[in-house]
Order: sequence, then structure tokens, then C-alpha cells
Amino acid sequence: MPPELLRKFLYARASESVFKDYLKHPLPNPGQTVLESEFLALDFETTGLKPKSDRILSMGYTVIKNGRVCLNENGYFLVNPKTELNNENVSIHKITDDEAEQGLSLTQALTLLLEKMRGRFVIAHHAPIETGFLNAACRNVFKHNLPMRVIDTLKIEQKRLQHRQQLLDANQLRLFNIRSSYNLPRYRAHNALEDAIATAELFLAMVSYRDELSKCKVKEFL
Repeated sequence: MPPELLRKFLYARASESVFKDYLKHPLPNPGQTVLESEFLALDFETTGLKPKSDRILSMGYTVIKNGRVCLNENGYFLVNPKTELNNENVSIHKITDDEAEQGLSLTQALTLLLEKMRGRFVIAHHAPIETGFLNAACRNVFKHNLPMRVIDTLKIEQKRLQHRQQLLDANQLRLFNIRSSYNLPRYRAHNALEDAIATAELFLAMVSYRDELSKCKVKEFL
């Protein structure tokens, strides 16, 4: 079912909650230009890569309005995974058990996030990770997947390179390697907020590579 039809279907059936409040707002129009649209660049740190069995540890996001990254609307918070972390995972994201235990509940985290997502396109790098975990969280709390319109910066770069008939390797499509090819500075990896900002900047650079923000339609990147 198309995302907007799913939103209307679920809204008619959802009980009063932050989920229903999110569903009350139409999804953004892909026919708008990038300059006319608002976006939420999103990144999660998780206990693993499997949404069905692993958990979200932290959420980071930033907003794009009028073709600019709005750093004053950044958000970052830890989420209590209700499970013990393993040493291998902690060595990557640097979040300890003590820190995770002080995090928000999944319901609290989703409440904050959905308020920021309303009426905006979602941007993520390798988006199936974020959308997979976000939908798993929404099924856990609200019993349904979340209708949304998603832009994947990895897919945008993949299509660009394929169009140029370049050979691809997985390392080439990593967030910070792609940023380097657009002459963007390198940030520290594996922090949800910094990765979200890095993804937002990369998206705007990708759009500018094609044309002016006032001319590119969002549907070209979905």
C-alpha cells in the first residue's frame, strides 16, 4: 500500500496517541522542490543489525529547512535497550551499560522522534537500517509500521556511480567515503547525532551536484 494511503488507513483506526497525532498530518509531497521541503536526517546506534532481535541504543537527528541544515533543531538521546550490552558492540558505539540504563524508554524516544518527523521527508544513509529499527519499534509500541517517505543517500550515490558505469565496492559507499568524494569534511563516526548531520550535509551536496535546490524535485531522490 502506498505510504499516503497507509497513513489514511491507519489514522482512521488508531486510538489517541502520539502515533495517531503523527498520522493526522499528510506525508510531504514528492512533487515539491528540495528548497520548498523539510527533511529530518536520522541516525541510530543499535545493539546489532537485526531489527527483530536487536535494540536501538541512541537516536540522533537534524532538520533541513530552506535548503539549510538547522543545527538549532538537532536532537540526540539515549534509549534504554532493556538488555545487557556486549563488549564488541560497546567498542564501536562507546555507549556503556550504565549510560544505556539512564536512557529514555522506547515510548518516550518515539514520542520525541515522531513529533519531529511530522510532515517531513526522512533522510538516512543505508536507510533500511533506520527504517527497519523504527518500524520494529513502532510495532512494539503502537502495533503498526510507520508510514513515511524516505531518502537513502547510499542509494543516490549507488545510482550515480552505476549511471557512470563505475565498478562499485561496499567500502566506496560508506558515509564518510562518499562525503570525501563531495569534498565534505570528515566527522567522527558512530555517534548518532554526528552521523545524522553528516548525512544531511551529504544530501544537500548531492542535490547541488545535479542542479539548484529550487529546481530539483524531491521525487528524483526517493
